Amino acid sequence: MDLLIIRHAIAEDRGTFAASGRPDGERPLTERGGTRMEENARGLRAIVPEIAVVGTSPLTRARQTADIVGQVYGRIAVSETDSLAPGADPADFLGWLRDRDPGQTVAAVGHEPDLSELVSWLVTGSPEPFLALKKGGACLLNFHEQIAAGTAEFRWLIPPKLLRRLAPSP
Repeated sequence: MDLLIIRHAIAEDRGTFAASGRPDGERPLTERGGTRMEENARGLRAIVPEIAVVGTSPLTRARQTADIVGQVYGRIAVSETDSLAPGADPADFLGWLRDRDPGQTVAAVGHEPDLSELVSWLVTGSPEPFLALKKGGACLLNFHEQIAAGTAEFRWLIPPKLLRRLAPSP
């Protein structure tokens, strides 16, 4: 199984949004964030041509990012999971992941620092991060056989600026 980890795109400013009185979980992407994420997703599709499903945190900014990825990949299914919400136990994400077809590529959209810790845990067995994902950036992991902590192979990390450069012209 290939696992594509994607950090949500640029969202509205946390402080400004907090002044609205609405919970942070409802904080949406900015218009620029949505536009750039569409380009990022087209760049991703140039190097990862197929995704079976996109798992996402239920927070608005992650869900919007996942919806953009799903649209660019041809309206593929988006599945919300609390296991990608901030502060979730990475073992819960493994449970969600193990329910997917091991022969497919699965994408997961979430938040920092949780995603960096998740990637580190999946690759090394330790949650001490060895990378940081930029907003709209992505990395690819591969599980050869067992889907467990410390068994993933790290393939690559691509920042959003490079993803946009990889995107074919519309």
